[in-house]
Amino acid sequence: EKKRSFFEFARPVIETENARVLEKRERLLEYYKQYRNKIIFSMEETLWLEKLKAQYKVNDNVDDPELVWMELIRRVDILPVELALTQAAKESGWGASRFAREGNNIFGQWCFKEGCGIVPVNREEGAKHEVRKFKSVNASVRSYIHNLNTHAAYEEFRHLRFEQRRTGKKLDGYSLVSGLPRYSERGEAYLEEIRDMM
Repeated sequence: EKKRSFFEFARPVIETENARVLEKRERLLEYYKQYRNKIIFSMEETLWLEKLKAQYKVNDNVDDPELVWMELIRRVDILPVELALTQAAKESGWGASRFAREGNNIFGQWCFKEGCGIVPVNREEGAKHEVRKFKSVNASVRSYIHNLNTHAAYEEFRHLRFEQRRTGKKLDGYSLVSGLPRYSERGEAYLEEIRDMM
């Protein structure tokens, strides 16, 4: 019952945040078609693309603009719902953890500025991290998606997802798990748990 109610609560939130990203992705792909067809962008379109590059931490100081487009397309994408749900369940103890209850943090995301979150009870001496506090569960999900889409630690994940897209496959969360060995300090053992749960 607890598991079912957690999924019923978390699924629509994940779907809503995925829909936000998908809207951006669809617009980006339209602009990529324009670029390929040598159609000049309006000022508004150019500004939107510049903002997107900054938001997704894509460096466009490269000689080949095609590389910039490919990196954007690789990053501006959704996460399979089953993967996000499983990680949320694992990281939040099915929504029962202190961090989920007090900080709306269902993915165990850390922050490193004093006062940015909740200090873990068993934090090692000298460690500076806190578990980030969010205004809402939506904000937690948004941050998780953005983290997987931009952080250098998840480049392999983005590469695998891009390959699934390129070959016309449906995004498969189970096989994408292998791109997340750095999500947890526990590495491969953590990934096995996620696979087992899925």
